[in-house]
Amino acid sequence: MMALYAPGVSLVHRTPAGLKLPALAAGVLALSSMTGLAQLGTAILATILLYALARIPWALAGRQLRPFLWVLGAVLLFQILLSGWQHAALATGTLVTTIALANLLTLTTTVSAILDTCQRALRPLRRFGVDPERVGLLLALAIRCLPLVADIVRDVSDAQKARAAHHSVLALAAPAVVRALRTADALGESLMARGFDD
Repeated sequence: MMALYAPGVSLVHRTPAGLKLPALAAGVLALSSMTGLAQLGTAILATILLYALARIPWALAGRQLRPFLWVLGAVLLFQILLSGWQHAALATGTLVTTIALANLLTLTTTVSAILDTCQRALRPLRRFGVDPERVGLLLALAIRCLPLVADIVRDVSDAQKARAAHHSVLALAAPAVVRALRTADALGESLMARGFDD
């Protein structure tokens, strides 16, 4: 999961996680409240500018989104049938932008920075029995695991293409789920070895 971080010296990389995490939350909240395509277009443009400012290669940004294309396609088709193309474009564009912003955070912020920020924010809750270290670890894992699962799906898809295997949702999902479960088991064993099993 550490490999998801793309080292750099850009302004986005140097911005503290204590600012980026609230900014991501505010961005997602703003996206969820948008009601027009003009607003969405502004948000997409802002996201593109952030990627450019962070000097993230466009090929890398595209690879981060590619595993979600079938989900986005399904959402687009469902929304077109249910609510028309304008609402479909708004819903799909909002989802794409949200994923892109979350990916930008993981590409420009180390796990240790995310952990430290979450732990500092949660320290006042220690008096109520909250363990900041455990909660911080949980949040960091949640943030990192979405791109990790995307990598697994991409690897399985690439392997099937290399073998010229039959393409279907089931043929992709079955090995992807198996690999994801194995990864989860390995992660669980690693956490247990570090004393997080109680």
